[in-house]
Amino acid sequence: MPKAIRFSRTGGPEVLEFLDMDTPEPGPGEIRVSNRAIGLNYIEIYFRSGVYPVPGLPSGLGTEGAGVVDAVGEGVTGFAVGDRVAYAQAPLGSYAEQHILPADKAIQLPESVDFETAAATMLKGLTVQYLLRQTYPVKAGETILFHAAAGGVGLIACQWAKALGAKLIGTVSGPEKARLAMDHGAWATINYKEEDIVERVRELTGGDMVPVVYDSIGKDTWETSLDCLQKRGLMVSFGNTTGPVSGVNIGILNQKGSLYVTRPSLAGYADTRPRFEAMCGELFEMLASGDIKADINQRFSLADAARAHESLASGQTTGSTVLLP
Repeated sequence: MPKAIRFSRTGGPEVLEFLDMDTPEPGPGEIRVSNRAIGLNYIEIYFRSGVYPVPGLPSGLGTEGAGVVDAVGEGVTGFAVGDRVAYAQAPLGSYAEQHILPADKAIQLPESVDFETAAATMLKGLTVQYLLRQTYPVKAGETILFHAAAGGVGLIACQWAKALGAKLIGTVSGPEKARLAMDHGAWATINYKEEDIVERVRELTGGDMVPVVYDSIGKDTWETSLDCLQKRGLMVSFGNTTGPVSGVNIGILNQKGSLYVTRPSLAGYADTRPRFEAMCGELFEMLASGDIKADINQRFSLADAARAHESLASGQTTGSTVLLP
């Protein structure tokens, strides 16, 4: 029987169980994928701990993976048994040896991209695609601020920004992560544990500040991020690792320079099949060209998902992490 991670109650990593599962057949419009690699993302900690609700308990976990189609449901076109595929927005349950998902959530994987790379970059890479190419289309010569630059999303953003000819200033938690971000194309870094972010951005930009801040931290960096913006600048809040931003007086945007704020998500950009395919196509091109390399710095067996969560939550990981069935 195939194995999968399930949890019957919310809580710490200890709630994750590695269980035998039945092998259901895909329904109409669905495919079943035999996973070869599974992506690990911080949002899964929110689901596991109860910060984000799940449809019901017991529940699976994870939405990202890559593998081989082993069954095709009625009415599916464009996929066949044996196809190499990747996905980033599947229903919860990718922490499994097999996963059933709607066919329109999967993409054919080119031979130039291996399974681990796909699992490590689909969600993070598509996130960077919409952030830098759509939410605020970054242009050559611009200086931007990106929080958590040594994380999985951050390291891809460093590389993508450099490929675009932009200067990315990345916030990091220490010297080792600063070196990592710089090695991946960051123009400069700020150690937020030792440096004042706003003052350092002012120094680096000659007082001009930045036209856009990409912030996945949330509550702890909200005002700091706003203070780094130029007049009429854009604050892109796309995560909340320190908790959600709440109780905001919208008048502060006026006081700080007629600022803009957006709270985007991948689902809001990859909302049609043509958009999803175009975004994947650009990501695969960046991977094939070498402009972006997957930094898979941690690999855990699927059975060790709880330990992977502990490492991710404690800040011990850098770059991307994959689970291997």
